Amino acid sequence: MASSWVNSAERVGADLHLELTGPGGRRAALTRALREAVRSGRLPPDTRLPPYRSLAADLGVARNTVADAYAELVAEGWLTARQGSGTRVAERAEPLRPARRVPRKAPPRARGPRHDLAQGTPDASAFPRTAWLASYRRALQQAPNEVFGPGDPAGRPELREALTQYLARARGVRTEPGRIVICSGFVHALRLLFGGGVLRGPLAVEAYGLGFHREILASAGVRTVPLPLDEHGARVDRLGRQRAVLLTPAHQFPTGGPLHPARRAAVIDWARAHDALVLEDDYDGEFRYDRKPVGAVQGLDPERVIHIGSVSKSLSPAVRLGWMVLPERYAGAVVAAKGEREAWASVLDQLSLADFIASGAYDRHVRRMRLRYRSRRDRLVAALAAHAPHIEVTGIAAGLHAVLRLPPGTEASAVKAAAWQGIALDGLAAFRHPETDMPAGDGLVVGYATPSEHAYGPALEALCGALPPP
Repeated sequence: MASSWVNSAERVGADLHLELTGPGGRRAALTRALREAVRSGRLPPDTRLPPYRSLAADLGVARNTVADAYAELVAEGWLTARQGSGTRVAERAEPLRPARRVPRKAPPRARGPRHDLAQGTPDASAFPRTAWLASYRRALQQAPNEVFGPGDPAGRPELREALTQYLARARGVRTEPGRIVICSGFVHALRLLFGGGVLRGPLAVEAYGLGFHREILASAGVRTVPLPLDEHGARVDRLGRQRAVLLTPAHQFPTGGPLHPARRAAVIDWARAHDALVLEDDYDGEFRYDRKPVGAVQGLDPERVIHIGSVSKSLSPAVRLGWMVLPERYAGAVVAAKGEREAWASVLDQLSLADFIASGAYDRHVRRMRLRYRSRRDRLVAALAAHAPHIEVTGIAAGLHAVLRLPPGTEASAVKAAAWQGIALDGLAAFRHPETDMPAGDGLVVGYATPSEHAYGPALEALCGALPPP
């Protein structure tokens, strides 16, 4: 069967010939024909495809056949679908390889998603521009001349002093400025600690976490050993002879929930008994809603824990600032690994953050965003209760995302349906350590912090429409 498409506002152009042949029925044949047309260049990037009913009429097939073929090619990355723009050939059309997806970058999905529910970033529209500008101006006006020199690789003393006080008050961290090293974020910290030769593997990690972090560690020659998870967090009783363990104890990423107090004590006991270290990723410890604050594990033993934090969730990932709170014996080695010149972290941004914290603006911003994100969380839960009551929501007591537990075997189709709806989100499987023996569960990791206020309602509506039926 063949079709020629006539040029119009809705159609793709003249004389594109499609042969619907081969096994698998008409949908499979149409999918193959369109894929080959894109691959061969007969359908150039950004070419608009005809609407379902137009192409269905041309080919003599059902509209659902065309819709399903388009959806499959969107999910594979050959096509994109955007409201008001129709279905088009992707700018760089190429097949997706789900096994190689990296959660940090979010799984491949339709170009230019209409609804951003990917985890990992705060609401960019809520950045405190006025307060940050005031801090920047004060910092610049008060900066001594030596600020404009090469700088201290450990970071500006003003910021390390401000962090010492803030982390003690807000997170229960016990430290002093000389044991804090400023970095550009968690990934930079990993590269300094392991790529810089300060620490070596093997390293125990949680069975679910960011694959990008595992890749950074693997590039430094570090073997990661997965620890299973349950309702009390990581199974630290499974720790063996590893030299260190990396945990997200305030709010396990991505499944949610804090590390149980008994396990916090147990992991410190393990570190002392094996002369090992605990790496504490405190990625969103400020945002808790339905529970008392969970203090940092570092407070249990400052000489056995490296506490790592940043402002990427609390303020913005664009402010490339993070910190390591180090045991005394590691502070010098980390500074040496960083080098003689301050790398990656702008001195002026450091001074601005120091003022932002010292002036109380940081606390006010966190409190304001805590209320906003709790409201977002509540709206998500309410929408699911009304439109998808069969979907269980977990990990919602804190953080910036929730996990939607799905019926077995439905995750892949739900991710594909979300992509077709123009929703950016992650499937739970994308975060699973490839070597874990922990039983797998189907789910979606839904970030509720990223959309602006006006975009959040339509995003929830689209999400509910993409979920599998009961």
